[in-house]
Parts: sequence; C-alpha cells; structure tokens
Amino acid sequence: MRIGNKTLANLGTSLLLISGLLVSSCISQNKVKLMQETVAKQASTEFANNKNTTYRLQAGDHLYIEVYSVDPKTSKFFQTDFPDLMNPTYLYLKSYSVDEFGYINFSFVDKMYVKGLTVPEVKEQIQKTLNEYFKESTVVVKLVNFEVSVIGEVNEPGSFTIYRDQINLFQAIGLAGGFKEFGNPKRVKLVRQTQTGSTTVELDLSKDKILESPYFYMQPNDVVYVEPLNAKSWAYIRFPYETILVLVSTALVGYSLFGE
Repeated sequence: MRIGNKTLANLGTSLLLISGLLVSSCISQNKVKLMQETVAKQASTEFANNKNTTYRLQAGDHLYIEVYSVDPKTSKFFQTDFPDLMNPTYLYLKSYSVDEFGYINFSFVDKMYVKGLTVPEVKEQIQKTLNEYFKESTVVVKLVNFEVSVIGEVNEPGSFTIYRDQINLFQAIGLAGGFKEFGNPKRVKLVRQTQTGSTTVELDLSKDKILESPYFYMQPNDVVYVEPLNAKSWAYIRFPYETILVLVSTALVGYSLFGE
C-alpha cells in the first residue's frame, strides 16, 4: 500500500520529535571538561600556587614523632635503634594525640601546646628542645590522621586516608574513581574545618585557574561534594528511550497500513 503525503509528513514530524529528544538529553562536552583554558591557547601555561600546607593542628589530631641520632646512647634512649615497621598501624600506635586542651606529651619534653601550630612549627619547637640535651639529633614529625572524603557524583565515594604530605583536588577525586558521567566540574563544593567551625566554598574545576586557587591543595578532614548536572534528569540511564521508540515505530507502521 502506498504511503500518502500526510503519512510522510507525520513520519517526518515523529522523526524530528525523536531527534529532539535525543539531542536534548545529550551533554555538551564543555560542561564536563576539566581545566579549560581561560586565555588564548598556548604551548604551555604556568600557574603559581603555594604548595606549603597551612593546616593548623586541632584537638584529636595524631602526630608521629621520632628522634634519630648518630649517637648510640641517644638512639637507645628514644628506641630508634630498633627496626621500624613504618606501616599505617605502626605509625598510629606510635603517634602522640593532641588532647582536648591542645597539648601533647612527648618523652622527657614538658607538655607542649601545639593547637593552632603547623607540623613544621611543632618540629621546630621539639628540635630546639632536643638541642639543649642531645647532640647531633634530628626529629621527624608527621601528621598521621590525614583523611579526606569525596561524595556526590563520583564513581567510588568514600573517605580516604592520605599517606603523603600533600594531595590536590584532582588526586582526591581520582581516589574516588573520578567523575560520573553527569558529575558537574563547575559546581564542586569543598567543606573545610576551621579553628572555630567549618567553611564552605564552591569551586569550578572546569577552568584552569583552579590551579591557582588556595583551595587546590587539600587539608585533613576536607570534604569534597560533586554536584550533578541539571541534564541528569533527562539522562539516558533514566529516560525510557527504548519504550518510546518501540511505541512510535509501532504507531507509524500501523498508520502506514491502515491510514490513508
């Protein structure tokens, strides 16, 4: 049976409708790309960023403190002549907790107030005290409880313990498996603890200027929340395309057989 002009018109309209649905649910690549250039494209671009951590110690933090010396008696006093396992459990068990008043108790050193200090500042204070009693000794201080959390539109949300001095936003999101298909790099919230509470800042990871942000390098207990794109509600994973296509195709076939 020959299909009339009216049928062809309706067929074309239906195809346009389907095409429109498909196009409306697609995501622009510009919405999900990271570090897009804000200036004219260049062979390379440098971004200044202070990598030194400004984290200030708080009550409940744990510090791993070890003293090393070429003098056997000093090493024996601090038990550094024993082999170190240097695994996370060992570091935690040998750490010194900052009490609720901001103090730590380290060996023969009097109670030391460390709340509000950085790790390098604590190291400097302990080293100064050691130099009064021991020769050729060196102190090592590390923060044990460096943990960050990544939630929202990432593949493997959760909390992660960091066994390095620094980690940036992209590395943290990488630990969480990266962005999901509908993760919005333009709307990433960072929650950071302060001495008086918490602060929240919204970051745009789609621009390369993020490399200069003071929030690019993370601090202990930071929480990263990746918001979803608005297009998620029309995503293929939720929109019943197959059902709609079957219904439309059936209607077109029926119309071609029984219509004009």
